[in-house]
Amino acid sequence: MIEHMDIWLAIDRLATAHGLSASGLARKAGLDPTSFNPSKRAATGGKLRWPTTESIAKILAATGTNFSDFVALVEREDFEPTSPAELSKLNYSAPRSVPVLGFAEAAQASNFDSNGFPAGKEWEQIKIPTLQDPHAYALAVSGSTMEPAYRAGDILILSPREPIRKGDRVVLKTVDGKVAAKEVVKKTATKLDVKSLNPAHKEQSFSMKDLAWVARVMWVSQ
Repeated sequence: MIEHMDIWLAIDRLATAHGLSASGLARKAGLDPTSFNPSKRAATGGKLRWPTTESIAKILAATGTNFSDFVALVEREDFEPTSPAELSKLNYSAPRSVPVLGFAEAAQASNFDSNGFPAGKEWEQIKIPTLQDPHAYALAVSGSTMEPAYRAGDILILSPREPIRKGDRVVLKTVDGKVAAKEVVKKTATKLDVKSLNPAHKEQSFSMKDLAWVARVMWVSQ
């Protein structure tokens, strides 16, 4: 789940990549220089303020940044570009092929290695915008068990290496072979608390030693 601070940090990183302060970036985009000041990020009483889509569109146009690269700045906590050239290294907009498998087949042990990465010969290939994780893969939804969140024909793009935080949607596999899509409530070094995508079901808690792998849902192709 994208959080308030993720967006503001992405704006700060974009400014840094172009040798600007947040105020300088706003000015370059034709906005009020105070638009991105820390004081504008929360209202009196603590209510969070979000940047408008118009302001984001203007800073992307002013810096020649495509939206895919801005998404990279939002999602990559470890990425601190110091120049436009470094920002372009991610090349998020370039498509790549990733392995894709039916959701039901993900329960078969032969389709994943011990690290939770795709293995075996059952996988096909689809093209997606580039993810930083070289082990990214996709699972195709079939049936109606994950409605209304996901429907038959949806393709979940997963990353087994991206950090997992509260609010993220994940696909997990237990050591006894059960595969399910969940939303993270809390994660510690030893335990993962999740809730079902169907609000009628109760929250669950898993010991990490009882999970074969957990992969974060990066986006859904419908």
